[in-house]
Parts: sequence; structure tokens; C-alpha cells
Amino acid sequence: MNKTKRMMMGVLTTLMAGSLVACNNTDESLPPPNDQDCDDWEWDPSTSTYVCDDDDSAYYRHYYYGGRYYPSKRSLEKSSSYKSYQTTQEFQNRAKSGIGSGTKGGSFGG
Repeated sequence: MNKTKRMMMGVLTTLMAGSLVACNNTDESLPPPNDQDCDDWEWDPSTSTYVCDDDDSAYYRHYYYGGRYYPSKRSLEKSSSYKSYQTTQEFQNRAKSGIGSGTKGGSFGG
């Protein structure tokens, strides 16, 4: 009985670890910004950028790209540097593969 318990605990631990990884799947090659104005970041798969999720920050729910904050998705998409990013192979690969999707929280509209 002791061996069965250990085996079941191992199976459950593996399943739980896999679930946590699936729920927090961000693109490892694109780490969250290191910016003193925001301490919590969420990946937004629809824009392939990070969004500030620090409700104590003046930039709460702002998109972050290229060292700048954008108050809405619309303002981000109007940015010439972001438009250039959208044409890169890196952006296209992320959009096709879903890299970064499935992070905690949801996508933010704007």
C-alpha cells in the first residue's frame, strides 16, 4: 500500500506541475520588462507584448513595448515602432505558435 501511495503522489505531483506550466506559459526568450514603475506583468497574446498588472502603478493595464507605456491597445497599434514589430518574423512566429498564450489573466482590450 505504501508503494501505491508514493506512486499516486508522484503522478499527482507531475499532473499539477504540468498544469501550472500550461497556465503560466510565457515566451522565455522575451522576459517581462524590468521597469520600476510596474512590479507585475501579464503577457497579452493578441499583441505579443506585456501589460502592467500592478494595480498600485499609474500604468495599470497599460501595454509596454519598446521602453514605453501605451494606455490602450489602439494607441499601441498606432505606434510606428510597434507596426514595424508586427512585420517581423519574430512577431509572426509568436502569433502562429501561440507562444505566450495561456498566461494567468486574460487579454486586455483597449
